[in-house]
Amino acid sequence: MEVSRTDTSLLGRWWWGVDRWTMAALFTLIIVGCIMAMATGSARMRDLSAAAQIVRQLLFPAMAVCCIIGLSLLSPRWVVRLSWLGLLGALALTAATLVIGTEIKGGRRWLHLAGQSLQPSEFLKPMLAIICAWLLVKGQSHGRLLALAAACVPVALAVLILKQQPDVGMLAVVVMVFMAQIFMWGLPLPFIVVGAAGALGVGVLAFFMHGHVRVRISSWWSTIWDPQPPAFPPTQEERSLMAYGNGGLWGQGPGEGRVKAHLPDADADFVFAVVGEEFGLAVCLLLLAIFAFIVLRGIMRLAAEKDMFVALAVTGLLTQFGLQAFINMGSTLRLIPTKGMTLPLVSYGGSSMLAIAIGMGLLLALTRRRSIRRDATV
Repeated sequence: MEVSRTDTSLLGRWWWGVDRWTMAALFTLIIVGCIMAMATGSARMRDLSAAAQIVRQLLFPAMAVCCIIGLSLLSPRWVVRLSWLGLLGALALTAATLVIGTEIKGGRRWLHLAGQSLQPSEFLKPMLAIICAWLLVKGQSHGRLLALAAACVPVALAVLILKQQPDVGMLAVVVMVFMAQIFMWGLPLPFIVVGAAGALGVGVLAFFMHGHVRVRISSWWSTIWDPQPPAFPPTQEERSLMAYGNGGLWGQGPGEGRVKAHLPDADADFVFAVVGEEFGLAVCLLLLAIFAFIVLRGIMRLAAEKDMFVALAVTGLLTQFGLQAFINMGSTLRLIPTKGMTLPLVSYGGSSMLAIAIGMGLLLALTRRRSIRRDATV
């Protein structure tokens, strides 16, 4: 693609301002996701014809690419406007799951619309990151305490709804992203300590109030401190480790994995273990490097950033992206208790992939270099 540096059109300004390296890394993850969707042979599509499966597997990645490119064209002002609309819509739909949602594995997190399953809470994360940053900066003119209180309102609403679903993992991600933002904002240390203590208290309550949380944490804790010979039949964590062991350094080859047939949600929650079995440790490390590159590249783009709104919003989006990747990979490696969370842009799943694509498109829009930057907080 040849675009002159003197081209002042929308395309020219976008091409020379957008972070093309980050965009290329994101597209690489999407391509890997397409390969893994075909390699895992998703059980969700076994009743479809081969042609229909290919279309279904490529539809969401194509939409994700369009979201990343389209949203990266936005100005910061339009990022805020669309985020407000997105947040209100996501909150309304997430609340609707409590009434008309479909219960799966003990949680009401999905809506069935036009024959598709939608998890609205996925779209809460990027929108909350943008709006909380806007409220923190906009409210400073009325006092920092009032700004913090205003930013806590949408987070509290989201936490209350997620607690009712219940979705403890998503709740934890939302809270940790917000804490990263207020830390970047410059909240005094005593407030941060109180917030961390409160988050820990909520975690303890979740342990005692929700049986599935207690089972997962207890199972993980026992394997760490009192390892036993593998059970029969093996647990999902043991099967995940078996997949890595079966793959070795270079893997068994695309579609040749055997342990993946016994992994729950091999195309989503445990897709990293399938990568390890079929492509080996080498490709797992390459994927890890790509995720690290996107996060570190985003931090580097903020080094010279003078707009506090952009700095806070990008901090939230990067924290969400990196944290979700860590939770997915860490749970398959038994570093943390298992949590049903997808690997960004790699796992199969329309809601998750589109939500991450929206977040990354907004990130590219905010980190674009502009010759003249209007006040993004207006």
